[in-house]
Amino acid sequence: MRIQLVSRDLGVDLGTSNVLIYTADEGITTREPAVVAVDRNTGKALQIGAAARNMLGRTPGNVVAMHPLQDGVIADHDLTVKMLQKFFQKKDISTLFTPKPRVIVSVPSSVTQMDERAVINAAMEAGARRVYLIEEPLAAALGAGLDISDPKGHLVVDIGGGTTDIAVLTMNGVASSSSIKLAGNHFDEVIARYIRGKHHIIIGPSTAEDIKIRIGSVTPKGQEETMQVKGRDAKSGMPRDVIVTSTEICNLLNRSAQRIADEVLAVLEETPPELVGDIADTGIMLTGGSSLLWGMDTLLQNRIGIPCTVADDPAACVALGCGKSLAWITRMSEGPINLARKRLMRG
Repeated sequence: MRIQLVSRDLGVDLGTSNVLIYTADEGITTREPAVVAVDRNTGKALQIGAAARNMLGRTPGNVVAMHPLQDGVIADHDLTVKMLQKFFQKKDISTLFTPKPRVIVSVPSSVTQMDERAVINAAMEAGARRVYLIEEPLAAALGAGLDISDPKGHLVVDIGGGTTDIAVLTMNGVASSSSIKLAGNHFDEVIARYIRGKHHIIIGPSTAEDIKIRIGSVTPKGQEETMQVKGRDAKSGMPRDVIVTSTEICNLLNRSAQRIADEVLAVLEETPPELVGDIADTGIMLTGGSSLLWGMDTLLQNRIGIPCTVADDPAACVALGCGKSLAWITRMSEGPINLARKRLMRG
């Protein structure tokens, strides 16, 4: 009797803030923070994912909780490998009768060939048999349910944790694109700096993110909201709390959101007029977890003058798109895709 060996191919959204893994038979099976807690003395990974994220800002001197990816690319190769190994092992992806999987990984539009190679090597060392890369906005469009196979133009703005990727898509390809290092983590950093400068208390990244989620916005809310924020007094070092309003956070985040709108306009200026005409009809699709920031769709729509829609479950769109692309994995090319060189060739 002949045994048919079938691997469980994976789609991986390797994000700055979170890692999502998609399997063809189960859908999205892993949603974990991209955080690793490491013992400084031994270099051993103590916790990975949600357990490590809970340790951010709360670890003893010999333990540090860190993000192995920064601005959408790998900053610490060894920790990225350990993190992926942990997530892959949870899926039991390789057994005696189930070979190592083929893996499709998303990468930012601005990725360099060196960054591409780093992603491929990390996935291979973590247990992948073959690795294929896909641009994040392309994966996001597929995950949002857009039909990008015809000659019509579609505009996707994917606002993640480390980067915002903007792309005009048509005929299963990218006509023009840009990627800026301004997204959810930047919003958190801006809030933390403001709280220290204005209120003279120091807060951690988790508290800054909580402020953003609970009362943050980029356009004015109809009703003022307040939040009690606890931190460490910058002068005395003692615990102290202050009241922060939604209006001051809105004024703060609006400036960063306007920079995203500026970049969208810059991409449209480089786009053929026929495709821009299509986008006026098809609208802008917002994906990525940070697109849920209150008023982001309204700000972009008012600034650019094109209808803007937030995708269903925007945080999962890239992972869903990676999963959908598993259907034609046999037609994809392995190894680096050298997106920068491809953009020059298109130009």
